[in-house]
Amino acid sequence: GGGNDTSNETDTGTSGGETAAVDAEAVVQQKCISCHGGDLTGASAPAIDKAGANYSEEEILDIILNGQGGMPGGIAKGAEAEAVAAWLAEKK
Repeated sequence: GGGNDTSNETDTGTSGGETAAVDAEAVVQQKCISCHGGDLTGASAPAIDKAGANYSEEEILDIILNGQGGMPGGIAKGAEAEAVAAWLAEKK
């Protein structure tokens, strides 16, 4: 009997820069496609489907955090921003 596990494990995704806990694609679907388009080829904002061909992961993170052009900064923050930057950097 017994076996009641009462531990409340919460993964905030902020431990030591680990971004694996964040589903970057889900964040993109939630926060980016309304301007960048469902397939990221552009809408009211430029195409980002090949962002990694033009920007490094660090540059993409800077754009996410600080904005660029008509895009405001801080749409994604912390581990979410890092995960999205890494994901977009692979798009070439």
